[in-house]
Amino acid sequence: MEKSSSIKELASALCAFQGEVETIKKGETNPFFKSKYASLADILNVIRQPLTDNGLSFVQFPKGRYGLETMLMHSSGEWISESYEMEPTKHDPQGAGSVITYQRRYALGAILGLNIDEDDDANKASVTPTPEEIAAKADIRPWLNPGTPQWVEAIKYLRDGGIMSKIALKYRLSKVNESKLIDESI
Repeated sequence: MEKSSSIKELASALCAFQGEVETIKKGETNPFFKSKYASLADILNVIRQPLTDNGLSFVQFPKGRYGLETMLMHSSGEWISESYEMEPTKHDPQGAGSVITYQRRYALGAILGLNIDEDDDANKASVTPTPEEIAAKADIRPWLNPGTPQWVEAIKYLRDGGIMSKIALKYRLSKVNESKLIDESI
């Protein structure tokens, strides 16, 4: 692993990110192996907002013939990076593209410490979920993010004596953005 001279801020942000990011469900099926996996799109959709909320970003790019480099960066300028190679099963453009996509999914999982849903042979599916589990899965509230009209309305609401718990009933809000919202409404 390569890294900047310090990774103190990055480590703190990564810790906060890992506390916020949800489990990534395996929503795609590999028809050849009859196994489920989390697509790159599924992973990116789950991590995008928590990364942004914690000042984190990443880049991934091909390196050499069949290598991939992944760099995790923090807004402070700190970074960590690693690369590896994986031989494709077919040595054609589709094989190379396929192996890069595969590498990208697994590299993000590793560098971010993602929890990608495990196959439990349908054991969890046979258990009746608790009301709390049902509510968590059904959370369709939109995210409240800085710079949106809803953000401005929430600030005005708080300044006019509103309470945060009412905002939480209507919107999903990361811990970082909750602190920003409170700071901006004072």
